[in-house]
Amino acid sequence: MSGHSKWANIKHKKEKTDAQKAKVFTKIGKEIAVAVKAGGGDPNSNSKLRDLIQKAKSNNVPNDNIDRIIKKAMGSTGEDYEEITYEGYGPGGVAVIVETTTDNRNRTAGNVRSYFNKYHGNMGTSGCVSFLFEDKGVIIVNNEDGDIDEDKLMETALESGAEDFAAGEGVFEIYTVVDDLYAVKEALEGAGYPILSAEKDKIPSTTVELTSDDDLKFMGLLVDMLEEDDDVMNVYHNWENCD
Repeated sequence: MSGHSKWANIKHKKEKTDAQKAKVFTKIGKEIAVAVKAGGGDPNSNSKLRDLIQKAKSNNVPNDNIDRIIKKAMGSTGEDYEEITYEGYGPGGVAVIVETTTDNRNRTAGNVRSYFNKYHGNMGTSGCVSFLFEDKGVIIVNNEDGDIDEDKLMETALESGAEDFAAGEGVFEIYTVVDDLYAVKEALEGAGYPILSAEKDKIPSTTVELTSDDDLKFMGLLVDMLEEDDDVMNVYHNWENCD
């Protein structure tokens, strides 16, 4: 997992989401509504809904809000959302994947394309960069105080089904196959480890380090604009020095 730090991305997002929790709640709510309409409101039989409930809880969405969103979606005849993924390149050849949920694909496609164009990138065709990424589950364990025994944590993580393990700045990053993400998270929580986040991620096989001031500036603006868009759910990239 060298060259990629999920924690760097989380810190980057956290600076904004702490001040914009309503926007985060809205985006997760939209994802939950799509999952309910596609597979029903029972998380026991709807694995995607189950994962999104976990994601919502990881982002501190109150349980009452989650229940209300599910009930509303089950009885809703309102907007029909669809999930669309866009791919392209940012400044300096950084690969970018943008996952969206929208009720107007023309609006969303136009906005995403305009962000790429404005910030010195270009939107490509489906599949143009996805082959550079692998889907993984990523769990971040808080070690800000430095009192966690790394060997014991690694042993617990691997025994519970984790695939890989890395020490970061004040954190440990634990990687799993996507389907094992929440089982490993629950095992670590059960062992008393403080979990900062547990999310699905796309891990790049190679990374791009930007050195030009212009590339750094415009890549940062591209990521910010994409993440600010209400239709955009997730932004993945292989920019190494994003923090």
